[in-house]
Amino acid sequence: MSASRKPVSSHHRIVIKIGSALLVDRKSGLKKDWLDAICEDIAALKAKGADVQVVSSGAIALGRTVLGLPSGALKLEESQAAAAVGQIALARAWSESLSRHDIIAGQILLTLSDTEERRRYLNARATINQLLKIGSIPIINENDTVATTEIRYGDNDRLAARVATMTGADLLVLLSDIDGLYTAPPHLDPDARFLESIAAITPEIEAMAGGAASELSRGGMRTKIDAGKIATAAGCGMIIASGKTLNPLRAIDAGARSSWFAPSGTPVTARKTWIAGQLQPAGELHVDAGAQTALYAGKSLLPAGVRRISGNFGRGDAVAIIGVDGREIARGLAGYDAEEARQITGHKSSEIEAILGYVGRSAMIHRDDLVMTGASVTVAAVKKDEIHA
Repeated sequence: MSASRKPVSSHHRIVIKIGSALLVDRKSGLKKDWLDAICEDIAALKAKGADVQVVSSGAIALGRTVLGLPSGALKLEESQAAAAVGQIALARAWSESLSRHDIIAGQILLTLSDTEERRRYLNARATINQLLKIGSIPIINENDTVATTEIRYGDNDRLAARVATMTGADLLVLLSDIDGLYTAPPHLDPDARFLESIAAITPEIEAMAGGAASELSRGGMRTKIDAGKIATAAGCGMIIASGKTLNPLRAIDAGARSSWFAPSGTPVTARKTWIAGQLQPAGELHVDAGAQTALYAGKSLLPAGVRRISGNFGRGDAVAIIGVDGREIARGLAGYDAEEARQITGHKSSEIEAILGYVGRSAMIHRDDLVMTGASVTVAAVKKDEIHA
């Protein structure tokens, strides 16, 4: 392994994407032995303290075998029906296999729009984080049953990358029926060279992406490179590896061939630039001196530090944070709707449940969703007992 590449088992939060062809045989259905083996790998990672998330393809492929649908292209409504049947079978299979290691599986069905629209993004992230907090393994799949456009299994590559960035993962592993990136599709070009380490995804790297490798795994290298661009820009490393062998994650750490995509060296800057520059604030949160100082110290914004709110925004919308001198000092994604935010403004986080009637988020804006945009203030000018965030 290169100096910048660490073993899979040494990462803190890992997203594993599994291609349909690994899980499902066109004739016999679910590959139970393979599933049991990957669950052994997942249990081993979890035992070492890693948070593991699985983006599992295979619902449509499994559903069509259960329903006995013929091979070949399916109509949209046929794909949706197959997904509806396959999702139940797939979730049950994951649950049973993980339960052998005393691990509870939780199913989450997402669409790409769930990771694009801010409110749905926050809801999805909160659910996944809670599952990880209680020791469960999220089994994530695209919600193909309600898709209104043509369903492509390869979209789960991009979905996995979006899940990785959404949840702050430091490693994305794409398992399919190809062992990594080549200079050209190896099944078409016998002179294609294997690339073990990719420092950055350049136009030349993108040009190397080929088409689909199998009928069940339609995404091919194109969507894997797209996934790499999403993940590495957010500071998440990515591995493309073959999952054909049993215990593929263990095999990677044992030296099996795979391609490593290094994370960007400036991921925080990229994310903060996106929040600060591309989202128009839907409202304003005016904060006191203590909260202002705490924000510059890298803290979240708590309700107690907010003096006044303006605008009609929803949870997940971008809002401007106005400092004591009336100027914008930061911008972030609101943790509450404007109406609820007004109710808890100036109150301690411990009072939120009594005010709103439910246990809400402790932060008005979490530090992960916040970027400082204004000039700093002198910390010495603020009393310590005014720091609320």
